[in-house]
Amino acid sequence: MSTPIDISEEAGVRYLHFGSEWVQGAMRIRKPNALELAYTREMMAGLLLRDGLAEDAGEWPRRVLLIGLGAASLTRFIHHHLPQSRIQVVEIAPSVVAAARQFFRLPQEDARFSIHIGDGAQYVMEKDTRYDYILVDGFDRNARAGVLDTLPFYQAVRTRLSDQGLMSVNLFGRSRGYKASVDRILTAFDDRAIAFPSCDSGNVVAFGAAGDSLNRPLAELRERASMLKAATGLDLLPTVTRLEQAGSLPGGTLVL
Repeated sequence: MSTPIDISEEAGVRYLHFGSEWVQGAMRIRKPNALELAYTREMMAGLLLRDGLAEDAGEWPRRVLLIGLGAASLTRFIHHHLPQSRIQVVEIAPSVVAAARQFFRLPQEDARFSIHIGDGAQYVMEKDTRYDYILVDGFDRNARAGVLDTLPFYQAVRTRLSDQGLMSVNLFGRSRGYKASVDRILTAFDDRAIAFPSCDSGNVVAFGAAGDSLNRPLAELRERASMLKAATGLDLLPTVTRLEQAGSLPGGTLVL
């Protein structure tokens, strides 16, 4: 069954819907490479956790896998601001890709960016490519993630991560199963996972880490967030503050 696509605009922002009122993506028309929705900004918080912003910037992430295209917000941001990254998008619905091309300035496919039409879970389980950053944001018209929110899927994602690998997942629309989702991620990543405090929109972004351990003191997170804002316009300083206020940094340090 094809995915129903609706486009709306309000106050200079264009929105993507899948035949319902749920917002599946957004783009500020005058700033197409900015991340308009708070949860998409937080999905890029891996840039605070792995080294890619220091004087040797450009190292991380080298390979990125995006499961779920939506309004192409994350794709545009990474393509524009992280030129070292090779981007693979997996999107199950051809109509979503067509809408992203027509309405959301989807970049042209080239040597560093390609789109695969197919099932994201199947792709992860069948391919053997390893990625530095896997971002999971796939939902149907009822905001259900289906197989993308199962223990076997999260375990498969972990096996596809490099020694500097991170998974970022949007848990939007799973209010009833939110704790169960986080428990599955914790199990798949042997407790090397964290769920960020809920965004204003109700979205919860969770991270799972593989390979090298992560240890970021609060002061370093703030410094890196300031560098990231200066370099790309992406402001994650409020996210760092929310992590601190929610007690997510025991001893003042984020450890994964």
